[in-house]
Amino acid sequence: MLDRSAETLIALRRIVHALEANAREMARASGLTQAQLLVMHTLARQGQEMPRDIARSLGVGQATVSIQIDKLEARGLVRRERRQADRRAVWVILTEAGRALLDRTPDPLYDRFRARFDKLDPWEQGMLMAVTERVASMLDAEDALPLPHAPEVPVIPQVGSS
Repeated sequence: MLDRSAETLIALRRIVHALEANAREMARASGLTQAQLLVMHTLARQGQEMPRDIARSLGVGQATVSIQIDKLEARGLVRRERRQADRRAVWVILTEAGRALLDRTPDPLYDRFRARFDKLDPWEQGMLMAVTERVASMLDAEDALPLPHAPEVPVIPQVGSS
């Protein structure tokens, strides 16, 4: 008899392995850590953000994000700019060099998934989304960080390491 729960967990492990391998490859290709890529993708989606808002959107502390911003700024990939209305507040802005780096670092896994997902019938897309959300709920992963890759849906592991 087939142990469906074991088979399902094996399939999930294969998915996690593929996501992690892809994230490592993107980090290698860009020369950035996964944490730095998360910050960059957040900025690419939002245009400009305050450090506290980046931290909030990634579910990490502001100190963690500030360290990554410092490293990205040292490489000329982001810049800080004081707000006119409140000189204490600082915007973090993706530079042209940062945007160019993101453009040169495609996400093959996301691109492949999206192309195949878009070919599915709408009912099938909805079913897949519902099933994956249900699995996330079963694993208490509703609030887990996404892995960044795509402009609309970031996909990169934990922002704890530098």
